[in-house]
Amino acid sequence: MRAVRFDAFRERPALVEVPDPTCPPRGAVVSVHATGVCRSDWHAWQGHDDSVHPPHIPGHEFAGVVEQLGEEVMRFAPGERVTAPFILACGRCAQCRAGAPQVCLDQHQPGFDLPGSWAEKVVVIEADHNLVALPDAIDMTRAAGLGCRVGTAYHAVRVQAAVAPGEQVAVFGCGGLGLACVMVALAAGADVAAIDVSEHALAAAAELGATPIRSDSGVVHRVREATGGGAHVTLDALGSAATARSAIGSLRPRGRHVQVGLLLGEDADPALPMGRVIGQELTIRGSHGLAVAEYRDLLADIANGRLDLGRTVGRLLTLEELPAAMLAMDHPPTTAGMTVARLR
Repeated sequence: MRAVRFDAFRERPALVEVPDPTCPPRGAVVSVHATGVCRSDWHAWQGHDDSVHPPHIPGHEFAGVVEQLGEEVMRFAPGERVTAPFILACGRCAQCRAGAPQVCLDQHQPGFDLPGSWAEKVVVIEADHNLVALPDAIDMTRAAGLGCRVGTAYHAVRVQAAVAPGEQVAVFGCGGLGLACVMVALAAGADVAAIDVSEHALAAAAELGATPIRSDSGVVHRVREATGGGAHVTLDALGSAATARSAIGSLRPRGRHVQVGLLLGEDADPALPMGRVIGQELTIRGSHGLAVAEYRDLLADIANGRLDLGRTVGRLLTLEELPAAMLAMDHPPTTAGMTVARLR
């Protein structure tokens, strides 16, 4: 099969021919129809994740069709349209049994410790636990983000932040993940402020219905002003020390911050205003992917029109264009929304 692979960290990825993957007894081989280009892929390529060992195929958000199933898989059949969360859980540990596979203690991730979806085929381990059937009405290009960007945003906003109608929400960073957070928060009935340095991103957030705020040295004051004294909920969808501090600083007393964007590299251990967290009884929560059981509510919100996946998709690419797309993430984006490569 064809795949995009990098043979060393920060070395330009290349389109190569590699052997077809072998299907595990409890796994599935999925024919990839569409795959996303995510900031996390860039972090893997930069060497910020200890689980990544070149030569490596990146990519962790995808939609496709089941091509092959292991003999122990019972719940799916070849030809089914599917996606999967980027966290592939074991299905057996205490966290999985408690309904929290997104924090599985024996998890694996395509594009990180497993070969990823920047390829014509990808393996999903423990398929009965991790595959998610896609309704025919959801286009593959739009469904690619369900495994990461849209799914992660849904879990962060609806579960970890528990956003309620009428609350003030501030989303810091409005790339693909941030715009998905904006969309989910608006669908939950919140008033949303969207913060970014990019005019393209701010315009896309405003089109969704958010109040755009340009990120600069005075951003905390302007967010507090726009939210009537501070947000009930802030989400850092970029993942940097600066955005995490600004987001926490933008909360009202007893507000809730959810860290969604990965803090890696030099931002992995940021100094945060813990004195303010204590004095104003702020809550800081992490958010990691989406539990498989939560896809039911997510797909229902899509089906009833509360969430429009088409509004999260920006640039469309081919498999051949993915190497250049990786290099382009060294610089600020020039387009808004999620970049998706269509393979079929």
